[in-house]
Amino acid sequence: MALIGTFLNVLQGPNLWNVLPDLMVFIAPIWIAVVFGVLVGWAWRPRWANSAIKNLTIPSKNYSSIDFVSSIPTFDSLKSQLPGYFFLFSGTVSPEIDSSEPSSILFSDTSSSKLDGDIKNFVGEDDLKHLSKLVHEKDGGPAWIAMMDKSTSTMSYQAWRRDPKIGPPQYRSRSVYEDMSPEMMRDFFWDDEFRLKWDDMLLEAETIEECPNNGTMVVKWVRKFPFFCSDREYIIGRRIWECDNGYYCVTKGVHYPSVPRRTKPRRVDLYYSSWLIRAVESRKGDGQMSACEVLLFHHEDMGIPWEIAKLGVRQGMWGAVKNIDRGLRKYQKHMASGAPLSHCANMAHINSKVSTNRMIYLENTSNDLQEIETCEHTASDEKPSGNSIPKLLVVGGAIALACTIDKGLLTKAVIFGVARRFAKIGRKL
Repeated sequence: MALIGTFLNVLQGPNLWNVLPDLMVFIAPIWIAVVFGVLVGWAWRPRWANSAIKNLTIPSKNYSSIDFVSSIPTFDSLKSQLPGYFFLFSGTVSPEIDSSEPSSILFSDTSSSKLDGDIKNFVGEDDLKHLSKLVHEKDGGPAWIAMMDKSTSTMSYQAWRRDPKIGPPQYRSRSVYEDMSPEMMRDFFWDDEFRLKWDDMLLEAETIEECPNNGTMVVKWVRKFPFFCSDREYIIGRRIWECDNGYYCVTKGVHYPSVPRRTKPRRVDLYYSSWLIRAVESRKGDGQMSACEVLLFHHEDMGIPWEIAKLGVRQGMWGAVKNIDRGLRKYQKHMASGAPLSHCANMAHINSKVSTNRMIYLENTSNDLQEIETCEHTASDEKPSGNSIPKLLVVGGAIALACTIDKGLLTKAVIFGVARRFAKIGRKL
């Protein structure tokens, strides 16, 4: 009623020219809010809307059809800031999968190109050293903060988080699986073919190169994200070292120019997920080393604000962990049935053996955390810079909403609070 009354007072002016300036002042905030709403609505459009737009055609004498998508901004930078599902610890929260988009997975055969271990050493001893330092908490990073301690009848799980000065949040977890061997667990994590059966976010897994001498692999993953985020593409280098019947497994994002960067899916450059697998005593109390311990270290930058990502991890972590355990038990039964190993699982059997003395030497060498963080955050020439959500757009839209929707103090406080929160998140990117 207050807005209507103000509008009637403006219309009661003596003539049109006196009324026009006041009328423009009255209407301008409304149109700003409308434009802002259209921008956000376009960025948040559902997948079916994308398909409908792509199918639209306009007949013409000079051309057969026009793709409307090519003429409309995609606002990929805005979409990347919206909250989505997060995957963590080599498994993932399982979003609802669109049945209209069948999952597919690609595998290389024995004719795939081979890595020259001396020239293309994507994953080397420096990575082993860094993982060993993480395991023994000698990497010089900040202290770990406990997040979770839960268990089921078949496994127990603990998780920690820390926020380094540079880069996204880092996560550490300790999982102990009953009645499981380290070799089975190693093959399970490496088996991309079977991963499709339990990892609902995996769309493609392709082996690009591999080294038959030390087992190093370069693989490409494409992961499914919700409709308001583009899918993510990973170029991952991975390798396994064996020491004292334990397996140090390193997987990380690598720069691979031979695979061109595409607009969609969006490339994730900063990715690190590595773990130590070893046999431990069962909690049954029988003194048998029949359980398997996995110490995992994970961080990545998916282009989602880190504060939102941390909230998503807290909410979805336990569900992701249980999903991994379910997948692992299926894999255990699958192998017990006499099924042959996949090519990727066979590659997990090719690993480099490291002596205990060598591992001790690596652990006690100079701290390399800052060096690795600096390398990980070196921006690629193709990587866009700047904030993904322009602060002016968010704050301006919030001001327009506050001025037009309601004159109450509570509404304005909520709107400006949200804008301030997003502005702070934007500065961290």
